[in-house]
Amino acid sequence: MSVIINKVRTKDDLKKFIQFGIDLYEGNEYFVPPLIYDERATLNWSKNPAFDHCDANYFLAYRDDKIVGRIGVIINHKANEKWNERNARFGFVDFIDDSEVVDALFGAAESWARSRGMDKIHGPLGFTDLDHEGMLVEGFDQIGTLSTIYNYPYYVNHMERMGYIKDQDWVEFLITIPKEMPERFLRASEIVKKRFGLDVKHLESKKDVLPYARDIFKLINRAYKDLYGYVELTDRQIDYYVDMYIPMLRLEFLTLVIRQEDNKLVGVGIGLPSIAKALQKARGRFVPTGWYHLYKALKGKDTNVLDLLMVAVDPEYQGKGLNALMFNEFIPAANRLGFEYAESNPELEINSKVHSMWNSLETKQHKRRRAFIKNL
Repeated sequence: MSVIINKVRTKDDLKKFIQFGIDLYEGNEYFVPPLIYDERATLNWSKNPAFDHCDANYFLAYRDDKIVGRIGVIINHKANEKWNERNARFGFVDFIDDSEVVDALFGAAESWARSRGMDKIHGPLGFTDLDHEGMLVEGFDQIGTLSTIYNYPYYVNHMERMGYIKDQDWVEFLITIPKEMPERFLRASEIVKKRFGLDVKHLESKKDVLPYARDIFKLINRAYKDLYGYVELTDRQIDYYVDMYIPMLRLEFLTLVIRQEDNKLVGVGIGLPSIAKALQKARGRFVPTGWYHLYKALKGKDTNVLDLLMVAVDPEYQGKGLNALMFNEFIPAANRLGFEYAESNPELEINSKVHSMWNSLETKQHKRRRAFIKNL
C-alpha cells in the first residue's frame, strides 16, 4: 500500500508521534530516548512558551495502518525576523529506510512551509537552541547524550538524495579528565580573577541557585546571540527552563563566575553526570522505575562520564581565560567523584573560540552532526 500522511491532531496522535521516535530504535545500544514527559511539554502549544512566536505542525506517515515515520515543521517568526530570513525548520524527524516514506514525510513538511510563504527549510532544529538539533553524520558507534539526537546512518543518504545540503556542522569531543589539576590552570585562574576582578561563587544548596537562575539564562542569551539559528529566550521561556533544569543540577558542576564590583554573572559552566544509560533503562518513562535509574545516575552511580552541558561567557570576557576558572572547579570535583571522561555539548564547527578551550587537554573529536538546508 502507498504511504498515507496524517496530521497530529489529538493527544493520542501526539503520544504516538513521540513513541515512534523511541520504538524505531528498539535494541539499538547507542540511542538515548528523551524523557517522554519533557518531549510532550516541548511539543504542546499550551505548555511551551515558544509558541508565543512559533507556529508548528506535526505529521505521521502510515503504511498498512502502521506508523513508519514522523516529522515536525516549525516556523520561528522571531528567528526569521532576527536573521532576516523566511525559513521553516524541520525536526523531531524519524523514519524507516524507505524512499517513499521519506519523500512523503518531507513533502508534507515542505508543502506546509511553502504554503506559509517560506523560502527555505532547514534542520533538524527545534523551537530553541536548547532543543535537540543536528543530524548525526559521524559517530554512529557512540552512545548519545541527554541533549543530542541519535539517528541511523541511512538518514544522511536520504537527505542528500532529496537535495538537502550542508548548512552548518557541530562537532563533539570526548575529553580525558586529568588525574591531577594542571598547574597552568591554577596559575591562569588566579591571574584572571585578579586582572578582571572576578570571583567564583560557591553555592551550598539548590535554593541558593534560585537568585541566579534567571541570570544564567540571560547570560546564555548574551553569549549565544550571534550563533547559528539562536534566538534570545523570552522571560516566559526563561521561567519555563528554570523550572525544567534547575532541579537536575549537581552543585559540584555548577560554576558561576561573578564580577566583584557589581555581582554581575559573567560566566557559567554546567556539567551533569551522564544519564544516558539511565534513560535507556527508563525507556523515556519517569514511572514506575525510571525515576530510580535517573536518581542513581544524577548521583554519579554507574557512569564515569561527565556531560559538559553548557559553557557561556559574557561577550565582554570571551577569549580572556574564564575557562581556566571553570576547569579549576570541574577537574578536582570530577576526580573526587570518580569521573574519567567528559563529553562536550555540540559546538559549531566554525566556533574556534570554544574549540580552543580543549587545546591543553587530551581530546578526541568523536561525533559530528549537521543542519541541512533546501530551497523550497
